[in-house]
This record gives sequence, structure tokens and C-alpha cells, in this order.
Amino acid sequence: MDTQEKQAKQYEVKITRHAEQSMREIGVYIAFDLMESETAVKMLKTFQSEISKLATMPQRVHLTPEEPWHGLGVRRLRIKNYYAYFWVDETKFKVQIMDFVYVGRDQEKQLEKMTIE
Repeated sequence: MDTQEKQAKQYEVKITRHAEQSMREIGVYIAFDLMESETAVKMLKTFQSEISKLATMPQRVHLTPEEPWHGLGVRRLRIKNYYAYFWVDETKFKVQIMDFVYVGRDQEKQLEKMTIE
């Protein structure tokens, strides 16, 4: 498959249970702890909007610098103050969203909690 074919191909974007749970926790934290329910809704919509863009050319996003995840093909997309971690299954044309992590956290420690599904 050449580069043009890869660019034209649509990928199915899937969110793991772990990533869904992370999104819920972020929404709850913003809505209840920070008492910003409108901001929480906007943040969740932004997550959905940004990860849906991965349906085309997900390879444009850089691999995460942390090892061994870099070597495993895990990519990291910055969405406001969060990273969305994902990997691309080229054989099935799927993007697997694995987690959402606040940028201020110890990324390596958070990556250790993730599994590639």
C-alpha cells in the first residue's frame, strides 16, 4: 500500500474501557471538584472531536517518547491539558484509544497502568 492509499483510508477509532473510565473521571473531576460543569461538557466534547480526527492519517501524530511504549508504536496526542494515548493497527485499519492522562502527571507511571488491547 503506498502513501496515498494510506492517507485516503479511513480508520475505525475505538476507545478502550480504560480510556472511557479515564474520560468519565476527568469529567467528574472538572464538574464536581472544580465545580465547572459547562467546562466538563466542553472538555468531553473536545476529546470526542479530536480523537475522531484520527480516522484519517493517525500516523501524523508522533510516537510517545517513553520506552518501551515508543517501540510498541504507542502515540500521544495533546488535547488541551491532556494526552490521549493510542496505537494504530495497520492491518485492521483501527485506532485504539488507550487512555487520557493529565499532562502534569508522571506519564511513565500512568503508561505502566495501560494495556494495549
